[in-house]
Amino acid sequence: MEFVELIKTPKLDGVLLHDHLHATVEGTLCITGHHLLLSARQESSQELWLMHKNIDGVEKKPFVVQNVLMGGIITLKCKDLRIISLEIKYAKEYLNVAASLEALSSLHNPELEYPFFYRPMYTILEDGYTMFRPELEFAKLVGSSSSVGTCNVPVNSVAAANGYDGSLGCEWRIAHINKDFKLCPTYGAALIVPKCITDEQIVQSATFRDGGRFPVLCYRHENGAALLRSAQPISTQSMKRCRADEAILNVVLGRSKKGFIVDTWGKGKSNTETDQHYSQWKKVNRSIGNISSPAAILDCFAKMIEACNDTACTSDKWLSRLDGSQWLSLVLNSLNAACVVAQCLDQEGSPVLVHGAIGLDSTLIVTSLVQIILNPDCRTVRGIQALIEREWIQAGHPFASRHQYSCYTLPQNRPKNCGATFLLFLDCIHQLYKQFPCSFEFNIQLLILLFEHSYFSQYGTFLCDSERERHELRVHTRTTSLWSYLNRPDVLKNLLNPLYEPNPNVIWPSVAPISLELWQELYLRWTVDQINSERNLAQILHLVTTEKELRSKALKLRKQASDLRCEILKLLKSGN
Repeated sequence: MEFVELIKTPKLDGVLLHDHLHATVEGTLCITGHHLLLSARQESSQELWLMHKNIDGVEKKPFVVQNVLMGGIITLKCKDLRIISLEIKYAKEYLNVAASLEALSSLHNPELEYPFFYRPMYTILEDGYTMFRPELEFAKLVGSSSSVGTCNVPVNSVAAANGYDGSLGCEWRIAHINKDFKLCPTYGAALIVPKCITDEQIVQSATFRDGGRFPVLCYRHENGAALLRSAQPISTQSMKRCRADEAILNVVLGRSKKGFIVDTWGKGKSNTETDQHYSQWKKVNRSIGNISSPAAILDCFAKMIEACNDTACTSDKWLSRLDGSQWLSLVLNSLNAACVVAQCLDQEGSPVLVHGAIGLDSTLIVTSLVQIILNPDCRTVRGIQALIEREWIQAGHPFASRHQYSCYTLPQNRPKNCGATFLLFLDCIHQLYKQFPCSFEFNIQLLILLFEHSYFSQYGTFLCDSERERHELRVHTRTTSLWSYLNRPDVLKNLLNPLYEPNPNVIWPSVAPISLELWQELYLRWTVDQINSERNLAQILHLVTTEKELRSKALKLRKQASDLRCEILKLLKSGN
């Protein structure tokens, strides 16, 4: 298919652009295969440069005079939360532009998306696709000493043949058993598993878990406690237990007297391990909300954005609608679940397995937040990139399916596998940032960029639903990585937090409802002028810069004073 077939009117003069925060602009509209552009060709006027994939909904309001169509207004509701309107004066062009935008914004062939056509105009300094390879992340996760305790499971013949005698620490290894993605289509090709667990046991455990998502290591705390994630067990009459799965958890248990299995989906909604066969593992239910599918998270987000866009309602009604959306409740419950898991690892020193349904949504939120709370490296620019790559992209979060539609598409018009899970995770980071503003190397703008690029991007990082799909489409060789762009010095300097002071400690957030803040920089940026926030940020930058200059001057003056003191002492000695 050629894009030209869908573009019936590629260029149109005299189009009016309306939005909430800017004056109306009249300009020339251009439609390309991937973008909608509007320019008045004046330096001071607003311009529009909109990727078609950013469009979540197209609404038409025709102008009809005496039963004759006289053009109309096309309202574009975007995934970055903007709402803009294009006023077109002529009937044919109005219908052509609307039809083109509807068609171009609903293409579902990934190879027609912009990342496969985009070629950067700058020199790539680092290949983002190789920055966070599993082998490198394995070295960071496990460290120089990879033992977490003594294995307390019997030594089988295969393990013994591999050199494991039962007396060594329970070390970890990179397993390539899923290199063809047949064992688990949503996992990556390389996974971290206990060294004394055989590939045969992994295969058996995969048949016991939903979607084949067997327990894998995602973080090892400094005290040796391991954090694992998986899917829930499959409930069938023919398979009520799996000895291989039990062996994996027993190995991870090590010298600990108990471990914790945290279910993020909610009691009664998902299957869990039986007390009889996992006797040393305590079951903990920490649901992130009364939801039954990823679509329910998106429903809450849609209600919240609807309230944010209603600038005419009273404060009381607005607060009531915000509370009724339940979005901040999801944020609160996610942080609460992460704190529970972090306490088990940090204070109890016990291993934790996190799962919820198939383990592609709430599970990833919790395991990721745990690492941000406990591991200061995850609060740096490179660290958060590595975390997202490891816990979301390589872990199989289906970005393409979840972000196919967003909050402006009516619930009845979007599939049930659409969601806003990744945004919920970013909002939780925003809450941590607000409570610990000096502990993060990056600023809020980086989180907003991650939100935007996860929905629409010229980069291939968030393409597809899994590593298997990205491998089949050769995404790593045919597209550019977002990380390559973000880590360029000229880009990175705008994403750094001027208040950052490295904090090696665990950060324990308040999970009281009063501690939560609405993410105004994101949710209200197209409805409320952010000029005051921008001024405050500029003032902070000025103060920080001034302080650094004064510190530098103070050091120089101290050095001069010290040198003068030494000279005076020398003169006094020579005079004597």
